[in-house]
Amino acid sequence: MTANRPPEAPSPSPPHRSGTHGPPGTPPHRAGAPSHLVGRARAVLRVVAMVACLPYIGLKAAWMAGSRLGIPEGSALLDGGTLLRVANGVTVLMDGAVIVLALLLTRPWGKRVPAWLLVPPMWVASGLLLPIMTAFPVQLAVGLLGGGGRPVGEGNSEPFLDPWVFGVVYGGFIVQGLALGVLFALYAGERWGRLWQGRLRDLPVGPTTPALRATAVAAASAALLPGVTHLLWVSGSTAGLDAGRAADRTGDFYVMEAVNLLFVVVTAVGVLLLAFRRSGRLSLRLPLVLAWAGSAEMACWGGWLSIAGLIDAGEAADRPTTVTVVTYAVQMLAGALVVTLGAYFFAERSAASALPTTAGAAAAAAPVS
Repeated sequence: MTANRPPEAPSPSPPHRSGTHGPPGTPPHRAGAPSHLVGRARAVLRVVAMVACLPYIGLKAAWMAGSRLGIPEGSALLDGGTLLRVANGVTVLMDGAVIVLALLLTRPWGKRVPAWLLVPPMWVASGLLLPIMTAFPVQLAVGLLGGGGRPVGEGNSEPFLDPWVFGVVYGGFIVQGLALGVLFALYAGERWGRLWQGRLRDLPVGPTTPALRATAVAAASAALLPGVTHLLWVSGSTAGLDAGRAADRTGDFYVMEAVNLLFVVVTAVGVLLLAFRRSGRLSLRLPLVLAWAGSAEMACWGGWLSIAGLIDAGEAADRPTTVTVVTYAVQMLAGALVVTLGAYFFAERSAASALPTTAGAAAAAAPVS
């Protein structure tokens, strides 16, 4: 978009450029695979995501119907009662939401869904799937080396589920996460791709920049508490752990804590880069991806562990300590602050992206001086 450009000489064959085309303000066109191949890939990924939900939904439905498939003798699940049936029903609905998201991201009517109705469920799905996608493969590797235990540490000395259940369920979650991630990237790139074009140094300083920076500092500061706590736990400390969890630590526990610490660091790095823009050559996409993934894991996984701890707290030794409760609460707060900052950032970008369209069109139509 140039306001003062030299007279253009007629050219029979304009040179090919692999950047953006079309009037200012339109989403960028990316040279890549033909559209029919992208459409076919979307259809395949939709089916893959939906099929990957079936093992989990099938198991949960069987358990709600009274089946003991995959549940060994002595498992706490056998004494769950009505509360556990309700929890199973809720998780079935949650996994069913993955099917709805897969359809929404691949069908024409999905482009008409408001952003506020699509983005929050995708953010929650990211927060619940990313820690499993990250931790479970590492836990399997640790198990093969002889240092593992039950996947994604359940924190109970009694048998919880048969080992094959974890492989089937978490394997399905990983496939769901990969398929949904690719589908959402394609969808968001087509619908909102203009909002994350460019580099950090190109971001303008606006009237709300000081407030956004203050929010980023508050979020990074809040992340210190869960960060230090997870660092203590991954280094072997039992400070703040309930007696049952401290006695039942395995290699899986340490992997999960390392993953929790990783996402705390990712969140802080992403939000501070986005707020202070000190790395000029860095693409805008990187801090946005870091902030999205980190905030989702901190808020949603922290919330999930808090709820699971309260539901599973039977004996006094297994009840979450005050340190654990506060850690997860602050973790959720930090994640919520980051996603709030992200919402304001995109609102500003969306509003600003409409301004160059009018100005650029007027400049292009003006006589060349």
